[in-house]
Amino acid sequence: MNVEPDQNPDFERFVADVSTRFTGIAAAEVDAEIEHTLRELCELLDTDRATLGEFAADGQSLRPTHSWARPPVRPFMTRLIRTEVPWVYHHLLRGQTVRLERVPDEVPAEATQDRASMLRAGMRSVLGIPIAVGGRFVCALATGAFRNRRAWSDATVARVRTVGQILANGLYRRQAEAELGARLAAIEALKGRLEAENLYLRDEVAPTHGFEKVVGRSAAMRTVLERAVKVADTPATVLLLGETGTGKEILAEAIHRRSARAQRILVKVNCAALPPTLIESELFGHEKGAFTGATAAKAGRFELADSGTLLLDEIGDLPLDLQPKLLRVLQQGEFERVGGTRTHRVDVRVIAATNRDLPRAIAEGRFRDDLYYRLGVFPILLPPLRERREDIPLLVWAMIERLQPRLGRRITRVPRPAMDRLVGYGWPGNVRELENVVERALILSPGPVLQVEETLDPAGPRRADRLDEVEREHIVHVLKRCEWRVNGAGNAAALLGLNPSTLRSRMQKLGIARPARQARARH
Repeated sequence: MNVEPDQNPDFERFVADVSTRFTGIAAAEVDAEIEHTLRELCELLDTDRATLGEFAADGQSLRPTHSWARPPVRPFMTRLIRTEVPWVYHHLLRGQTVRLERVPDEVPAEATQDRASMLRAGMRSVLGIPIAVGGRFVCALATGAFRNRRAWSDATVARVRTVGQILANGLYRRQAEAELGARLAAIEALKGRLEAENLYLRDEVAPTHGFEKVVGRSAAMRTVLERAVKVADTPATVLLLGETGTGKEILAEAIHRRSARAQRILVKVNCAALPPTLIESELFGHEKGAFTGATAAKAGRFELADSGTLLLDEIGDLPLDLQPKLLRVLQQGEFERVGGTRTHRVDVRVIAATNRDLPRAIAEGRFRDDLYYRLGVFPILLPPLRERREDIPLLVWAMIERLQPRLGRRITRVPRPAMDRLVGYGWPGNVRELENVVERALILSPGPVLQVEETLDPAGPRRADRLDEVEREHIVHVLKRCEWRVNGAGNAAALLGLNPSTLRSRMQKLGIARPARQARARH
């Protein structure tokens, strides 16, 4: 007897592997990867055919796009789904799952055409699941058994639906990239007189498409800009990944300015800076009397961002018990305030950002896999500064031009040895740390020549590999330089570009505490 997928750890590994393969996959590879996944699904479920179908934009037709079958069964690639199995078709069209374990016994009497088609094909069990993306049913995933009958448990249906969600997101992303690629091709044709692609990206894409604040012409940043341009004017959820200080918030702002929602508000929420007891109220609002101190009703950030964009920064720090509520509003656009019963509906484009390893957090039970799949429709990985060193001179001059008016400076030259030190440094704090160093250099430079501190170690203080370890080492390094001052003159929070409360929260999460001897010496 076959082990049900909900009792088989192989299925969990299969779902995680499929998710990993589809993260960042090139559009040209999507079709082959879907076929491969359908075959693996059949082998895991011990079924004989799996088919992915796509609903037309008007929702009135369903056509198969990919199908795999175990010989002698043939793949299901007929375009006449509506006439072949009309009863199944109308159930899927209405968003209803079809679960038939004993064909033809369980086929309703009125479904005569479906019964005839299934008997003719030799089908004994069939499972069909409609798949929603962005609140609309766009695909359906079906699998059938021809040799032996199969039982479809609730857990099996849920896991197959998860696989279907991943495949549907892959199709959606491929289509979006194809459409936006055509638009980019038209733009590039108009700019064909420019001499090089990097000149086009620096001088044309950024000003024209609202990416003025994103500085860089390295290959790594060209990839980031290309992906940002493609996704900006779509409604797709974006997941910005990268180490602390790589510019995720700046890129989120640029994507919002380039989107159709640019005239509406961009609301920002730092999930790591808010106490767990308050974050639900901040995101979803609360009703009067919902908790002690709730003297009046208050709208949450989702309501404020209605018709606009919501940036969920540090999404990896969102408490586990709030993740299902976030998943619901992402999928269905609805929620209830804390202490309330009325359902609120919103139209919000979500951009999430994190420096956390979310697959690791899933494996450790700290992050929901279904929320990760929903957020990861279109991931963009921002490279650390050490992987795009050729951008450092551009960044330095951009920061000088932006900061010097406020500081009353007029820099006209950066000595070559000073620039070499900046380019050669490890930058564990990335662009944010570079900005702090440039600002200090401006303060130390009363004349026209930038004076950079001599203490920069070319290797940088970075020795760890994991992002949380790197972040911990950098925070400790800055705290030591500031004699563990979080507030007051020359405090560590200012150097790190954080609020003191945010720094204390980070220190607590990373297990950073002032050494006892040093703490006593200050009293």
